[in-house]
Amino acid sequence: MDSLERLVRRARELEPRMRERLAAYVHHETPTGDADALNRLGEVLADHYTELGATVTPVASDTGDHLVAAWPAGEAITDGTDGTGSTTGSAAERPHVVVLGHHDTVWPVGQLAARMPYVDDGTLIRGPGVFDMKGGLVAFETAITVLRDCDVPLAQQVRLVVTADEEIGTPTGRALVERELAGAAAALGLEPPHPKGGLKTGRHGSTRVRLEATGVEAHAALDRTRGVSAIDELVDQLVELRGIAAAEEHVLYNVGTVYGGTRTNVTAGKAGAELGFRFGDAEVERRVLDQLTRLEPIRENAGIQARILTSRPAWAGTGNDDLLAAVVGAGERVGQQVRGSHALGAADTNFAGAAGVPALDGFGPRGRGAHAVHEEIVAESLVERAALIASVLASPLGPSS
Repeated sequence: MDSLERLVRRARELEPRMRERLAAYVHHETPTGDADALNRLGEVLADHYTELGATVTPVASDTGDHLVAAWPAGEAITDGTDGTGSTTGSAAERPHVVVLGHHDTVWPVGQLAARMPYVDDGTLIRGPGVFDMKGGLVAFETAITVLRDCDVPLAQQVRLVVTADEEIGTPTGRALVERELAGAAAALGLEPPHPKGGLKTGRHGSTRVRLEATGVEAHAALDRTRGVSAIDELVDQLVELRGIAAAEEHVLYNVGTVYGGTRTNVTAGKAGAELGFRFGDAEVERRVLDQLTRLEPIRENAGIQARILTSRPAWAGTGNDDLLAAVVGAGERVGQQVRGSHALGAADTNFAGAAGVPALDGFGPRGRGAHAVHEEIVAESLVERAALIASVLASPLGPSS
């Protein structure tokens, strides 16, 4: 039997273990910012990666440690090909591939018991984090297992980076991601795919902003002429920003949270909001953020300040053609048809694309409901994704692919 056919067969044989592993990971509830919860799962992941032959390095962070797991390349292929017609050199000499994942989720501890019990009915698997993105972590580690069990070497060194704060823009993990991307041949993301399983060839940029307004507190009736409402100032600024966003193409704008004031009979001295912007174009991103940071108060004695919390640059997806062709070929070798298109959501692959490293995302299992109570994956797609990732990592990526 051909070695690549064996990859598919072995992935199918490992499906029960994948389901067990996913259930275990989901029952480790890991909200962003809960360092203890994240580190408990991080230790489990590190043990599994070590068992699979990786050198694992935890990277400390106050809000949850990140992980880097590195697998060495296989032996050099002496006949000059990888068995698929691609010319190769020594596997150890090829630049590495970065795989990007995260183990934090948007769900609080207790979500499993409250609103989202873990359910595996044989067809669909539901629960907090199954789709975004613990299913992707399971698919990747199973791909490594499949290659080991089938005695198929990695075509080049693979470095898996698992960040602990991706869901809030990777504020502490970004430098780590960018460090591991230096000199990489390609980056592959384990985020969910498009609804029908297509990969993501580019992404909108994403910026989180905190907008803070100040006013003058006073009695809302007896001293109303002295009072200046921070809430009124904030509302007017939010409307102004909506107009700025609407004037540009390919900009999405969402007011995520709003807070302010103390009592109904006191004009608000402070108010704020957290905003989410998404940009399809780097130049548009620059223009909008420039206007945002130059906002002026609308009313006398009020103040306004915008602070960028996290920012992922727009990733246009240019320069990915060779990588996509290589992944399409890898998919064909395991009986899968691979397609790719742009995505509105942002992720850590934005850092790769913006840095000029060829990148593709969406290698997680098919499903729906990211950040929603109906979050679920299609169980059989765990096998599909494990086989696809294994096939991709078995062939060289980069200039010689």
